[in-house]
Amino acid sequence: MKLTPLIGEGWQAMRSNGLRTFLTMLGMVIGVGAVILMLAVGQGAQMMVNEAIASMGSNLFIVLSGSSTAGGLRSGFGSTPTLTLADMQAISELPDVAAAAPVLPNTAQMMYGANNWSTTIAGTSPSILEVRDWDVVKGLPFTDSDVRAGTRVLLIGQTVARQLFGEEDPIGKTVRIKNSPFQVLGILAVKGQSLDGRDQDDTVLVPVTTAQRQLFGNQFPGMVRFIMVKAKSAGAMERVEKDMQQLLHTRHRIREGQDDDFNVRNLTALAETASGATKIMSAMLGAIASVSLLVGGIGIMNIMLVSVTERTREIGIRMAIGAKRGDILWQFLFEAIIISLAGSFIGVLLGVGCAYALSSLTEMVVVVTLSSILLAFGVAAAVGVFFGFYPAKKAAYLSPIEALRYQ
Repeated sequence: MKLTPLIGEGWQAMRSNGLRTFLTMLGMVIGVGAVILMLAVGQGAQMMVNEAIASMGSNLFIVLSGSSTAGGLRSGFGSTPTLTLADMQAISELPDVAAAAPVLPNTAQMMYGANNWSTTIAGTSPSILEVRDWDVVKGLPFTDSDVRAGTRVLLIGQTVARQLFGEEDPIGKTVRIKNSPFQVLGILAVKGQSLDGRDQDDTVLVPVTTAQRQLFGNQFPGMVRFIMVKAKSAGAMERVEKDMQQLLHTRHRIREGQDDDFNVRNLTALAETASGATKIMSAMLGAIASVSLLVGGIGIMNIMLVSVTERTREIGIRMAIGAKRGDILWQFLFEAIIISLAGSFIGVLLGVGCAYALSSLTEMVVVVTLSSILLAFGVAAAVGVFFGFYPAKKAAYLSPIEALRYQ
């Protein structure tokens, strides 16, 4: 059996019914294009979530202050100051804790020359950089001596640097917060958006003692809003959580049966849950788009069945002059394969083009990967062969006598 004549005959048969061939191919074009586009959107969303997770840091916990009750109304965790700098220091000394940092956040207006910007200012310690895996890309971080002395120094995020200083170098410049002068020591590395959509670069870090004494005031000296904790490894997360709870129970004199005046949250577990949900969404988008491939395959089968019916007499003549059943089967199967492959190729171009057009017009993140293209192309080709086989087999097993007598 020679392939070249079969392919040529199949191509000639399709050309003779060009409009029908195009409409049959259109189902595969749309199917492959939809699969590639949906996978690109899903993978783009997954990439954004993964980047947000990586920007948070690894093996993280957040220990929140307790809640309060007034007039029968209970407020959420963090509303009542129950955590102290001493608690943070004790947690940092636990055997499986890599680092811990206090955080006392608030919002304030910053001014530099004629520019001003409202941002989140967090009182913390130098260890926050290790906890959050955050680098100082320019300048220097403040030190423990700055925390002890309550020095008026700060580190600024990229958004704050851009809004206040534009193209000017911020290092060493003096900004004013609540009419108090602060010196810019360094610029933090880009973190991007958090999982909740907050701009992590729109932030300023100052020594926690400076925030307590000079910026926000604190009616409970030494208190902080929450503590961020980094475990030494993912395997130590469970031990760290248990050790922190036991430590704080002891330090806060919480007896068995009493409610905790703190709350420990595993940020890494929450982030992994978000990542898992995004993966499921990506798979669902691909599965939904794959339905159009199935529809395209059914279209190929229907048209090929019509073609077999129309060419029954031709099939009888071929068999009468010596064509074998295998020759007839492969002739019709090649027609289905050619339609499927051609439609898949055009669909790849359409899907990739639509994905990048969507990214350009909407600023949506899309990720087109070679694996998704090969997957869509391979599945489409397999669908074409699968749905083309039955019509081809039906043509091959026609009775030559009945085929010749067919009108």
